[in-house]
Amino acid sequence: MKTILVACAIIKFDDKILAVQRSETMKLPLKWEFAGGKIEDGETEVECIKREIFEELNIKIEIKDKLTPVTHEYPDFKIKLIPFTAEYISGDLILNEHVNSVLVNKKELINLDWAEADLPILQEYLSL
Repeated sequence: MKTILVACAIIKFDDKILAVQRSETMKLPLKWEFAGGKIEDGETEVECIKREIFEELNIKIEIKDKLTPVTHEYPDFKIKLIPFTAEYISGDLILNEHVNSVLVNKKELINLDWAEADLPILQEYLSL
């Protein structure tokens, strides 16, 4: 099974954290995740996450720290998720792919129904 390389960002808006909900037509429908996407050939992880965040959410971010990558096997695909912490810089948040978003306190993130691959990243972030 081929591994899909994906970069994602835990984005801070002042003291709140952004989570986005996958659409009903996406794999893992209606699960919550940290926004991001597939790394293209010849693209660095940081280039990918900045591009994906702008394409999906119409915002610009500043990358802060890289967290521990997570490999997760779903029944029909395998994903290596490369997480970064980031801060919102500019732009009006527009959901181009997701159905919903929330800005919540760090402690409230655990209450969402997360995509399984994002859970270890969430746990690491909550421990920081």
